[in-house]
Amino acid sequence: MDDAGENLDGLAAHDWAGQAGTRWLAQLDRFESMIEPIGKALLAQAAYTASETVVDVGCGGGWTTRQIAAAVGNTGFALGLDISADLVAAASERATRAGLANIRFEQGDAAIAMPEEAPFDRLFSRFGSMFFAQPYPAFANLRRMLREGGRLDIAVWAPVAENPWQRSIMGVISEQIDLPTPQPRAPGPFALAEQDYVIDLLQSAGFSDIKFDVWTGDQRIGGPGSDAESAARFVLDGMHIGDLVRPSGAEVREAIQRDLAALFERNRDDDGVRMGAKAWLVSASA
Repeated sequence: MDDAGENLDGLAAHDWAGQAGTRWLAQLDRFESMIEPIGKALLAQAAYTASETVVDVGCGGGWTTRQIAAAVGNTGFALGLDISADLVAAASERATRAGLANIRFEQGDAAIAMPEEAPFDRLFSRFGSMFFAQPYPAFANLRRMLREGGRLDIAVWAPVAENPWQRSIMGVISEQIDLPTPQPRAPGPFALAEQDYVIDLLQSAGFSDIKFDVWTGDQRIGGPGSDAESAARFVLDGMHIGDLVRPSGAEVREAIQRDLAALFERNRDDDGVRMGAKAWLVSASA
């Protein structure tokens, strides 16, 4: 969708090649630790075994790719694919430091890319499949990355209404500025929130045996250990929603940051800010 940037959830794949990827890199460890529990749950669902070959779509800083490489062992292989050259460079460096030989990272748009190691046994994506401008051909390309009988495992956010962390942040911001009306299914974090839509995407691409599991838990805003103030700065500096605040100027931003900090203080415990979250863990056969 060409107008994706004009709605609340609008964050298309090409944005990750630029500012979104740069923001993620600047806050990499905080982002990774914030969504690590969901990554662990999806890895447990995937249950990789020795010798499998796996492509990790939207791998970001490569934490999940490194876990996959460790699980499949030296006779297996893990490829991390991401559209952000900055994140691919960081992921490659971290894998080198970890001494992993059965891993590679590649910069590319998963909607059209076809890594030389394809077809793979497995495809994994933790929050990396919701940003395609044209989802139907993109998912068809994901299917082509897999061998016959291969398997896909992806994590996507459930609807905003079922994610108190996002709903509450949006509520605070909307008290200060007018937020654009969300466009259902537009590229962005909540693009794949509707199960029927995900099923249609996967079936149209040639997948079958589609299953949904539910992850519910606490989203640690800014990562474990963040206090209310640093979590508020993280939202406005690191998350896409900060782009909607920036044009309103410093005074409005300060007011929103203050209100976010108050919200987060009410939802803080000894391990940082905690707010309810819900995601779908989806599996399908190629």
